[in-house]
Amino acid sequence: MTAAPPDKETDPGMTTRTRLVRTLRTAATVLLPLALAMSAAGTVQAAVPAPASGAARTLPADVRNACAAVPAGQARCLAQIRTDVSGGLGVRGPMGAAGAADAALPAGYGPADLRSAYDLPATGGADQTVALVDAYDDPTAEADLAVYRATYGLPACTTGNGCFRKVDQDGAASPLPQSAGTSGWATETALDLDMVSAACPQCHILLVEADEPTEQDLAQAVDSAAALGATEVSNSYGGTERNGDAAFAGSYSHPGVAVVASSGDSGYGVPSAPAVYPGVVAVGGTSLTPAGNARGWQETAWSGAGSGCSAWFAKPAWQQDTDCPGRTVADVSAVADPQTGLATYNTTGARAGWSVVGGTSAAAPLIAGVIALAGNPSAFSDASRLYSAEAAAGLNDVVAGSNGNCAGDYLCTGTEGYDGPTGNGTPNGLSAF
Repeated sequence: MTAAPPDKETDPGMTTRTRLVRTLRTAATVLLPLALAMSAAGTVQAAVPAPASGAARTLPADVRNACAAVPAGQARCLAQIRTDVSGGLGVRGPMGAAGAADAALPAGYGPADLRSAYDLPATGGADQTVALVDAYDDPTAEADLAVYRATYGLPACTTGNGCFRKVDQDGAASPLPQSAGTSGWATETALDLDMVSAACPQCHILLVEADEPTEQDLAQAVDSAAALGATEVSNSYGGTERNGDAAFAGSYSHPGVAVVASSGDSGYGVPSAPAVYPGVVAVGGTSLTPAGNARGWQETAWSGAGSGCSAWFAKPAWQQDTDCPGRTVADVSAVADPQTGLATYNTTGARAGWSVVGGTSAAAPLIAGVIALAGNPSAFSDASRLYSAEAAAGLNDVVAGSNGNCAGDYLCTGTEGYDGPTGNGTPNGLSAF
């Protein structure tokens, strides 16, 4: 009698990674056509509500999310704050007061660190306008930005000199939304402003404030940013991908405008929207530390960086990875780990003054600033440029670290070439952009 062949799903010779990849492919292969068919038929509401965003990952003891988890249909800001670091109020460093307490620069990486780590020029982007989309009003945004820029010797960016502008989701100077208060969104706004300033000190900045962190209000704010002439639009927020997201994807795609979005801070799993949208450059995250190599820095995939395989958006032609039949997140990355975080100044909310802040909320505006420095936003109608052979030489390949459990698969593991947490890598000068 001939023995039956072993069941491939229970064959002990099959590796855990092989089983996982097969499961991913099977699930996405089934779900994606169904999702696209439902979308084409006009079905835009999920049969089962999506889970609350950003609640799954356990944070280190000295880190907290700036914004609380939110229900389906809303987006959570993705900034994360170090709770063990507080730098007080006012300008610091050589530009500060004469007192000893003001002599040192704040904790966390500043503009010079980022220029060194990513080989960025100190000038450029004067003809670019980077828009930052956030929810609620940050009433101290301009004043806080002035403290940050003065501390690091960056040129002033104010309403008076035409560098800074703040509007509501309709693009009007008033009425602005209600104050962010203690919601955490002011911390997000400050981080966005500071990271664009660090990457591109000569860029103009347009802050667009949505009334509420709903998908509809934020999408409207992105449309207004493009209508007002933004060349880059940065979005440091997200919600779990769900059926119905396609209704808002068009607002994140504008000819001649580079739209970037944070990939999320909950590690490997269901992708985050708007990062998963086809027209968006999805920005993942790394841990960045000084090193004794030629670069002077080293990076690994940050454990919190969002990555995943879409069940609702088809794989773009320019993505060639094999273990996800849908859109894969992320495309590119930059420093995001709050343990290797960024100096940020904010005086609205429960925690006022200098803080060390991270999250892919830091990486997205940084990448928007890099695109602005390069001055070619029309090349980023989507992320395809970052997948070209020409771009590879302009990116630091991140080959270590992980953001979840996928048996070593590239979807959650830093590896040579493309991987989910860090995409195609981090900036190495401007040639990739």
